[in-house]
Amino acid sequence: MDWSKSFIPTLKETPGHTEAVSHQLMLRAGLVNMLTSGVYSYLPLGLRVLSRVENIIREEMNVTGAQELFLPCLQPIELWKQTGRDKTMGEVMLQFKDKRGREVCLGPTHEEVITDLVKQYVQSYRQLPVTLYQIQTKFRDELRTRFGVVRASEFIMKDAYSFDRDVEGLKKNYEKMHQAYGTIFRRCGLQIVTIAAEAGAMGGDVSHEFLVPAAIGEDAVILCPDCGYQGKAEEGKNVCPECGKQKAEVKTAIELGHIFQLGTKYSQAQEALFLDEDGKQKPIIMGCYGIGVSRMIAAIIETSHDDKRIIWPQEVAPFDLEILPLQVNDETMGLSRIIDRELSHGGVEVLIDDREASAGVKFNDADLVGIPFQFIIGQRGLKEGKLELKARRTQKVSVVPKDEVVSRLKDLVKVQSSVPKEIGV
Repeated sequence: MDWSKSFIPTLKETPGHTEAVSHQLMLRAGLVNMLTSGVYSYLPLGLRVLSRVENIIREEMNVTGAQELFLPCLQPIELWKQTGRDKTMGEVMLQFKDKRGREVCLGPTHEEVITDLVKQYVQSYRQLPVTLYQIQTKFRDELRTRFGVVRASEFIMKDAYSFDRDVEGLKKNYEKMHQAYGTIFRRCGLQIVTIAAEAGAMGGDVSHEFLVPAAIGEDAVILCPDCGYQGKAEEGKNVCPECGKQKAEVKTAIELGHIFQLGTKYSQAQEALFLDEDGKQKPIIMGCYGIGVSRMIAAIIETSHDDKRIIWPQEVAPFDLEILPLQVNDETMGLSRIIDRELSHGGVEVLIDDREASAGVKFNDADLVGIPFQFIIGQRGLKEGKLELKARRTQKVSVVPKDEVVSRLKDLVKVQSSVPKEIGV
């Protein structure tokens, strides 16, 4: 893809009223645009990152046996009244009456909707277990939006729901999801802290949160280097509650995922019942598993940037490689096209900065948008038969003989795509 034909509106200056580095860089790199506080448009570059994150999630959800569906945003309040959550979540629900006088809301979450769906089709133990998931937009009437997409009024979430005949089945599905979450976050380049948590308004007896330590966030975690304890930190305390070690590390963290063993909270309230082998009706045993998808992009940037510029992990980068012809002419563009064509046949996605701009502008924008590798084509290098390959993370530059360019780049991107962490050039 050519930069000149793409919509990548980078900004030189940091936008005002932005306190988080991730928020600043998402705006500066042309990933998103703020329509109003807490509401964002995803621009082409940001949508490419979002799609890659979503695809990683889909791959790992499918491995667990979960099946994807897509539920409505518009929900009748009547369902929420069945569980009593019209009151417990009423403060954040966007509610209104439609032209027929029905009370509806824009879904802040989908437990009631998925339970209502499954109860219509699952009546026998022979139809269980079932696990369903979606990647969907959620809406919450936040009084105070913060940190860009981290706490927004409209956001993207992956929510999965398991339906089992007994607690043992729930525990198996819960463990599958627990393992899948670890894989998802590793593939996205995130080092996660997992802690036991309270279920809160969601309900159930067992739940775990997945958090990433970052400079921003609304949670704090305590990490003990001696006994390995990880948990929520109490305000002003840095003593490990497990071994009593003084000065255990306390870090601010962003919550990215939360999983729950819901039990029968929703199935009993909504009469989602099944006939067991003994012919008795019993409530379906449920689990719930959420990931803040749009929030993950901010978390990746918060934990992977330098000098206030983005460094994308390979698997979530908008492109695998950026080619920078420093002078735009037949020779430099000809080589750029050859490399692009050869790599695209192997599934490698390339961005060519074909703009009539100075080398300084191209280098600055390349570092800002953070694509993992930059291949630099200059007139001097072409004459000498030696071109430069730069790793964005390490800033290390290596020289590549002109006749080895395609094979070297193919091997490099192939290696990078096969592991969850970056390898220097």
